[in-house]
Amino acid sequence: MIKGIHHKGYHVVDMDKTLEFYCDKLGFERAFDLDTDEGEPWIVYVKVAENSFVEFFYDGSKGDKNQLDHICFEVDDIHEAAKRVKDKGISFAQDVAKGKDNNYQFWIKDPDGNWLEFMEMQPDSPQMNS
Repeated sequence: MIKGIHHKGYHVVDMDKTLEFYCDKLGFERAFDLDTDEGEPWIVYVKVAENSFVEFFYDGSKGDKNQLDHICFEVDDIHEAAKRVKDKGISFAQDVAKGKDNNYQFWIKDPDGNWLEFMEMQPDSPQMNS
């Protein structure tokens, strides 16, 4: 069962300006950062409210911008959600896997090619401890 919208992801060109706008001007809180496997800055999570984040990806000029711009739905049971999606004949863009934030997720695309992430939160994830 879907619990709600967990986060919206954006790619950004200037992280400092983005964080100044969302944190300093709008009053949201920088929650935590994630790095790539190579140790490079990758994502900054900004907390909007309890269990609600905006996810900012560094250097919007790199990678698949469509996937970086996505919406994430939080689910109770990732495997049950994946089964429901498969049973409806929807193809996966990425199968169930554990992400860098320790949460389980899978990805699909809507008919217009927009990326949709489904995520089951884990107790040891940084989102649960922010």
